[in-house]
Amino acid sequence: MNKLLDTDISPDQITSIFGQMTSIIFDQIPIPINFLDAEGRVIVMNQAFLDFLGLELKDVEGKHLSEIDHTVRLPIIIKTGHAEIGHKHRFKDGRDVIVHRIPLFYNGVIIGGVGIILIEDLSYLHSLAMENKMIRNLEKNKPNKAADVYKSKYTFDDILTMSKAGKDLKTRAESYAKTNFPVLITGESGIGKELLAHSIHSSSSRKNGPFIRVNCASIPETLIESELFGYEKGAFTGAQNSGKTGKFELAHGGTIFLDEIGELPINLQAKFLRVLQEKEMEKLGSNEIVNIDIRVIAATNSNLEDKIKANEFRQDLYYRLNVLNLNVPSLKERKEDIPLLVNHFITSMNQNFNIYKKFTEDIINILINYSWPGNVRELKNVVERIAVNASDEVVKKEDIPDYILQDFQKRSKCNDKITIKNGSLKNTLAEIEKKIILDTLKECNHNQTETAQLLGIPRMTLYRKLKSFVDINE
Repeated sequence: MNKLLDTDISPDQITSIFGQMTSIIFDQIPIPINFLDAEGRVIVMNQAFLDFLGLELKDVEGKHLSEIDHTVRLPIIIKTGHAEIGHKHRFKDGRDVIVHRIPLFYNGVIIGGVGIILIEDLSYLHSLAMENKMIRNLEKNKPNKAADVYKSKYTFDDILTMSKAGKDLKTRAESYAKTNFPVLITGESGIGKELLAHSIHSSSSRKNGPFIRVNCASIPETLIESELFGYEKGAFTGAQNSGKTGKFELAHGGTIFLDEIGELPINLQAKFLRVLQEKEMEKLGSNEIVNIDIRVIAATNSNLEDKIKANEFRQDLYYRLNVLNLNVPSLKERKEDIPLLVNHFITSMNQNFNIYKKFTEDIINILINYSWPGNVRELKNVVERIAVNASDEVVKKEDIPDYILQDFQKRSKCNDKITIKNGSLKNTLAEIEKKIILDTLKECNHNQTETAQLLGIPRMTLYRKLKSFVDINE
């Protein structure tokens, strides 16, 4: 596992490593290039890059890159350790370029990163596109293969995380991508289950095949069978005269992602099980067997084991789907990722809408201390709302939604109430421990297993402590 910069390599040593590339050679390279240290500060910026920015070396050396241009993403890449190759970027002056952002490693440690501008002006690409407009117009009515229409949008590089829980999940998902087994992704709503599904397909041997997405909760029960399996002409009243190709058949040679799989009607689950086991299906109104080659990725925020007990989900289907499992940790379990995600969301706002707001350490701290029941989706929504509504460039407390600010103030007041009881540090620490445990239990809806996991203690230890709280009160 790659590590971030630690005390084994000093900043002076890093500067020395970069210094081995003499400015005589470096400045003669006509492509804009800059090197940052592990903290995102400029170590070297060649003359081509300085000319591009209209600055001198003294204006940039030693500064954090975001101080020079707040639109930059290279500091984020240094933290995640995952390169971005050939990405479009818009600088604060409005110029669009194509860039490489690459983290640099030394003895397995991230010591900095390099940014390279490959194309400094994208206007000629627009001209090229206009020249080919006639060709595109001629081809727009050409029948498309499913793989040309249904493509995955994301890769593992789009999953940003610095937390151990996030990195472990990402590593496991990358290993699952190399197989062809079904994957069941579980976890709360808003944590990015679909992002994982896209990434697994994009890194698999099926990446050139179609990626078909189906939300089982969004399709009416009366229509979902025809959507998944398709139908022959005249199969039922109102059917298209030409018939219809179902999602399973469309996914042939690729991957089908079934979101909210727990909402699949029980009467269809046996038919779906056959698809999984036999790789074959029948359209509605047809006796002909269609052989299909698909990989299934399913996701749910429901407890499928509870649904099995309630006879709402087939046990045999559950075991067939749950060959490889990815349980995505909630945002409150990986709060180290919040500053990174905030930075990513605000950078995206700047790139797409030319909106930039600075989130100070105090504001980030308030966001970190919130429980985020809506997970990453809620965080993104809040950051975007703040960015749009904040009147000044620097975000203030009053720009934060009231419910988050009130939650923070409530927690702060509770912490202020903790005092030394009976002059005993031991009693005070016990009181703090009790408060943390009970607050966590409440956040987990009194699920003791989840609470123990979040606190990092054995379940029996949690049980004993909860019992002691009752005994004390008695």
